[in-house]
Amino acid sequence: GGKGIRIVVDATGDLLTNVLPFRPFLIKPNDFELGEIFGKTLRTPKEIAEHARLLQARGAQNVLISMGKNGAVLVAENGEVLQSASPEGKPVNAVGAGDSMVAGFLYGFLTSGSYREAFRMGLCTGSATAFQPWLATREQIEKVAAEFSPDEITSCCL
Repeated sequence: GGKGIRIVVDATGDLLTNVLPFRPFLIKPNDFELGEIFGKTLRTPKEIAEHARLLQARGAQNVLISMGKNGAVLVAENGEVLQSASPEGKPVNAVGAGDSMVAGFLYGFLTSGSYREAFRMGLCTGSATAFQPWLATREQIEKVAAEFSPDEITSCCL
């Protein structure tokens, strides 16, 4: 502790739950993986946010849940719960979209200090990759971000 190092974990099951006591800055399960941890099928953003909060209570600072074409939910350490549909576009290949979402979230947070902007950039980066045969370029991400209004992001489930 004390070195100011932030840990991000994108893993499933026990691999994910075992790191929670170490207070990772960000975990990013998808809706299915989150449900698996609790032995449930989570169908609504409200259910997803409630279960993400349980992982937060166990140590995660921020919980970002990807929901494929249904967008994402963020339960942030400052108490904000945000939800959004995915940016518009034609999915081509989902491989790498989750990792891209993590990268975009970190970029957004490190450049703005805002969880809302981090969430927006995570959505745009993950989607930009899903719209390409391979990982999105900065130019492709910026194009998606330019067309994705921050108004799409709403406070959720409070």
